[in-house]
Amino acid sequence: MTRVRVDLNISLDGFATTTDQTPENPFGDDWGRLTAAYVATRTFRERVLHDASGEGTTGVDDRYAARYFEGVGAEIMGAGMFGLHANPDDPDWRGWWGDEPPFRVPVFVLTHTPRPSIQMAGGTTFHFLSASPEEALRAAVAAADDGDVRVGGGASTVRDFLRAGLVDDLHVAIAPILLGRGVRLWDGLRGLESGYRVMSEAAPDGVTHITFRREDRS
Repeated sequence: MTRVRVDLNISLDGFATTTDQTPENPFGDDWGRLTAAYVATRTFRERVLHDASGEGTTGVDDRYAARYFEGVGAEIMGAGMFGLHANPDDPDWRGWWGDEPPFRVPVFVLTHTPRPSIQMAGGTTFHFLSASPEEALRAAVAAADDGDVRVGGGASTVRDFLRAGLVDDLHVAIAPILLGRGVRLWDGLRGLESGYRVMSEAAPDGVTHITFRREDRS
């Protein structure tokens, strides 16, 4: 049975986005701090950077990084995760994931200004649609071919799916840093843990992995 999954990196104070970006540094220094453990893994280096050297960390963080990609048949993301917010009027913008994005499945990008689909190398096709979480999920499930559907982000998009009760598995990697500003994942989600089985695992680098798994799904 298809499950709906989320994996996010958040800070100790619950922020899943950063605010120190500049035109010269579009991700900002804080984003590197927030995602440092994930970026250092062997899985990230292989899947995202196409580094076949075998370098990168293994262990707890890498196990969760590998799970991020396992069994996923379709992806949903917000316009910001694709980069449309930074390039809203460029019809040739193909996202900031490179010529061969790491997803390798159909990806549904939620936007108020749909555009033609883009087929990329490696099996990723970006589809753009204006839809509610429920409508987007129906499209993704149909395309997933019995695989899982991952809601990739950003934080506001994930919150919409959590509020709608559509997420079966939520994994947050809590980095041991304080950001103090940005978009907090948990706002408006009081009592989210109800109905989930909650598990935690700490990595030696200080990152805590917390998983919420809905118990009424197989």
